[in-house]
Amino acid sequence: MDITVVGLGSWAVGGSGWSFGWGPQDDNDSIAAIRHAIASGVNWIDTAAAYGAGHAEEVIALAIRGVPDHDRPYVFTKCGVLVDPADPYRKPRRAASPDLIRREVEDSLDRLQVESIDLYQVHWPPDDGTPLEDYWSTMLALKDEGKIRAAGLSNHSVAHLQAAAAIGHPDSLQPPFSAIRREAAAEIAWCAAHGTGVIVYAPMQSGLLTGAFSAARVAALRDDWRARDPEFQGERLERNLVVARALGSVAARRGTTTAAVAVAWALAWPGVTGAIVGARRPDQVDGWLPAAGLGLGDEELGEIGRAIEAVGAGGGPVRPPKSVDRASS
Repeated sequence: MDITVVGLGSWAVGGSGWSFGWGPQDDNDSIAAIRHAIASGVNWIDTAAAYGAGHAEEVIALAIRGVPDHDRPYVFTKCGVLVDPADPYRKPRRAASPDLIRREVEDSLDRLQVESIDLYQVHWPPDDGTPLEDYWSTMLALKDEGKIRAAGLSNHSVAHLQAAAAIGHPDSLQPPFSAIRREAAAEIAWCAAHGTGVIVYAPMQSGLLTGAFSAARVAALRDDWRARDPEFQGERLERNLVVARALGSVAARRGTTTAAVAVAWALAWPGVTGAIVGARRPDQVDGWLPAAGLGLGDEELGEIGRAIEAVGAGGGPVRPPKSVDRASS
């Protein structure tokens, strides 16, 4: 698959009413955002069965229904995180037994109304005792059977990747990665060395690096998981907003948005294939689309890195080893 360097994320599309919802979300706004992203050239959408307990997958199916085949985006989804419909605010369970994965893939195929899933990923390492060998072998079998086109891992470590590769090549990894959360640099480097694609998520740190957040906005969050995220609280929030302002300074000079610079920072990392970026309305898509061709320079990356280092925000390397020119992508 030849994917664009930015793809549309649908975590917020799942709506509210569950433990990791983003607050109320209008399905019509979601559909409009998805269709606008497709019309703007974005050729893939990332989702998960857990988002709204399957609701995000259903909304995506509605949004892409009737889209001509040559414009139809790739659809990536994930398994292994289970929301309890009887108690949706309970922390989701992480489980990945072979039988469960097979039930989940059928459910996702039904909700998405597709014959094959373009990329299927194990959302998190399970805590139900299922060995990696068992769930990764099942993923490879689904690929052989044509249920999925590619098999990947999300939120897995280098050790997990090495164990999976001993069984069969992982097509992709999906780690969290942003100017605040940089710990996945080691996993990205492993993937670059072993021919595994990397699609990073939360490059805008769930909205913190868009330039639109403040302590007052955080205080106003309702039925939104971010209200209890430590990155949105106290001294961490203050440090993170300093990083957002540094991104904003670069954006002002480049005549673009803070959001676009945040995404471009993640794309500048060698080994990153693409970035998953969320949008709840069409105008939010327009805010980060320029990241695809922005190509931050070494001086700009150094400026951002110094701001991160000065306040001690997040963890991991403060800048990539060298910039990557995305202008021709």
